[in-house]
Amino acid sequence: MPLSQVEKPRALHEDKHLLVLFKPHEMLSVPGRGEHKLDSLAWRAQQYWKNALIVHRLDMSTSGILVLARNPDVHRQLSMAFAERRIHKRYTAVVEGVMAAPESDDGWGLIDKPLILDWERRPLHVVDFEKGKPSQTRWRILPRPDGAPSYPIAHTRLDLEPFTGRTHQLRVHLQSIGHTMLGDPLYAHGETLAAAPRLLLHARELGFTHPVTGKDLFFEVPAAF
Repeated sequence: MPLSQVEKPRALHEDKHLLVLFKPHEMLSVPGRGEHKLDSLAWRAQQYWKNALIVHRLDMSTSGILVLARNPDVHRQLSMAFAERRIHKRYTAVVEGVMAAPESDDGWGLIDKPLILDWERRPLHVVDFEKGKPSQTRWRILPRPDGAPSYPIAHTRLDLEPFTGRTHQLRVHLQSIGHTMLGDPLYAHGETLAAAPRLLLHARELGFTHPVTGKDLFFEVPAAF
């Protein structure tokens, strides 16, 4: 495909060491199997920044902020920062039902449930207290912002912070406590699926220390829902 036909990813930050890009919903983070699944944020980035290396991923249906390295050493340092939980990540989600605020001094609740791939229904994941990998998610209730869309079923807007980075973690954790995300093509059904035109999950904030300059970087893109 000619470069003129490839939409350039939206860059929030660009230097010779790394990129911070925005991924729209329903776009793969990295190419899938087969030529028909080549289009992705990583592939598009490499059309404009030849040395771009993906560091972490978002589910295809999730929108939000991703950081890419521009050389192997920065990739290694950023990957280590993710593994050691030195990266600030915060998501916005809208879930079915009216949630009560957690009984905590700071307004944050914790979902602590191990997760595992459901092999018979893959790519779905499930809570499994015997074989699952440890997984923790912090959550708190958010007020509805002015101008935000309304939805036809009772719902709650949330801030979410994953301590761990398991596949589908936020989606499965909220489903496991009875609050499936609106518009989720994998986990929602019936009116919860039909309530929104897309999965209402967005990686809103990303913060980290630049591995070369040592400068603290913070990026935020508000949810479009």
